[in-house]
Amino acid sequence: MVSADVLRFVVTVYYWLVFTTSILVGLVVASVLFVVSTPFDPNRQAMHWLIAHWGFQYIRVWPGWRVKVLHRERIPKTPCVIVANHQSMADVISVLGLYAPYKFVSKAELFRVPVLGWLMSMGRYVPVNRGKPHSMNRMIEECRRWLRSGVSVLIFPEGTYSGGKRMLPFKRGAFTLACEENVPVVPVVLKGTPQLIFEDGPWMNPRAEISVEVLEPISSLPKGEEDALSAKTRAVLAAALGLENQVEPAGASTEAAAREAGE
Repeated sequence: MVSADVLRFVVTVYYWLVFTTSILVGLVVASVLFVVSTPFDPNRQAMHWLIAHWGFQYIRVWPGWRVKVLHRERIPKTPCVIVANHQSMADVISVLGLYAPYKFVSKAELFRVPVLGWLMSMGRYVPVNRGKPHSMNRMIEECRRWLRSGVSVLIFPEGTYSGGKRMLPFKRGAFTLACEENVPVVPVVLKGTPQLIFEDGPWMNPRAEISVEVLEPISSLPKGEEDALSAKTRAVLAAALGLENQVEPAGASTEAAAREAGE
């Protein structure tokens, strides 16, 4: 019987060999596409198409990993704010499987990682420095510009990953955007992503069952009703995750925002 540690070692070595060799090819292809498409594709939709379809394959490269994406058709053709629960480091690559055109918000540190950060910059995704109010404001304004340009945005309202056993308090940014720009919120439920990466990585587990499910869009509420929209979205996600009894205290989003501003 092969031990779990040995299997984890084999899977990890295999994955990173595939990743490091193929990502360089992806960078070359992306660079050519970037140069060719930039004059007539200012929103970088072609770049996003390539990044999404190429990147999503990395959670399919090992036969013990199973992933399914459900109800992509529920994502509106018009701009919306896509929000997803945040369980692990594997969430960003998992939501690439939505294939819908959007710009995701990610921590600024990733934009400084060689190759990965270059691709994210070429795709014109949105960086944010957590705990820095000026960066948060820039992120909101950049997302606002994308929505007004007809491009959806994807945000993890928890801000960081929870590990999958609970949801952290939601920050208000995604819901402020939805209310002020009068666009729907589209909840996306991620399940199983903590199974893929052992703890904080880089070790990979030999088996994982991941699902990405798009729920029914939630209509925006009037400006000033951000907390109500946040609570409604959270309740829908909690129910889909089987966490109905986990209730976020009233005003928790506001308190989280205040704590973040004070860091």
